[in-house]
Amino acid sequence: MIFLLFFFGLYYNASGDVMYRIKEDSVSELEIKKSRFITYLHRTVDEEDAKAFIASIRRLHPNATHHCYAFLIGEQSEIRRSNDDGEPSGTAGVPMLECLDRSHIQDITAVTVRYFGGIKLGAGGLIRAYSKSVSHALSEAILVRKQWMKRLQLHFDYAMIGKIDHYFREHDLAITDKQYEEDVVYTYLCAYNNEEDLSSLTNGAYLPQEIDQVLTEVEIKQ
Repeated sequence: MIFLLFFFGLYYNASGDVMYRIKEDSVSELEIKKSRFITYLHRTVDEEDAKAFIASIRRLHPNATHHCYAFLIGEQSEIRRSNDDGEPSGTAGVPMLECLDRSHIQDITAVTVRYFGGIKLGAGGLIRAYSKSVSHALSEAILVRKQWMKRLQLHFDYAMIGKIDHYFREHDLAITDKQYEEDVVYTYLCAYNNEEDLSSLTNGAYLPQEIDQVLTEVEIKQ
């Protein structure tokens, strides 16, 4: 059974870790001792999706020396695979997998394409190179985390639209729905109940009502 913990809105896995995903696919490149290491990251739904992505990268780089990969899939990252693709055993796929694991990334496939530059790196050098390639790719990717957010609704007069819109922009609050009827109705997400803010802004005339709580993804500032 999976136990989920909630603290200040954050979403934790059964081990008590905050887990992250990439927002979208990304690619980065490093040159290490004349070898090119190109790492592709793919947000992954299941193992079939991972294998299809790996195959697509192989087609994209048919002349590369190696196409090493690692993927973690599932709420507890229970599906985990890695492959050295011709590099000495344990020097590519496993370091890539361990890097993803240490970074608390889930539902991800990493493929590192290597174009050999003529200088042998040795086992230790390869382990560092593949781990660094994935770490570098993650540092450049956009990450998100799951977080419980309050879904609130605010009814207010048309005359307040300018002030209300400015407040929402200033506080970077996500408005999920706008309705314009007898009055204006905004439905929005917020990590906290911002009743005090809106009371101050509208002299207590318009206060939000909490509808429910939703689990959503929040972008991480790196």
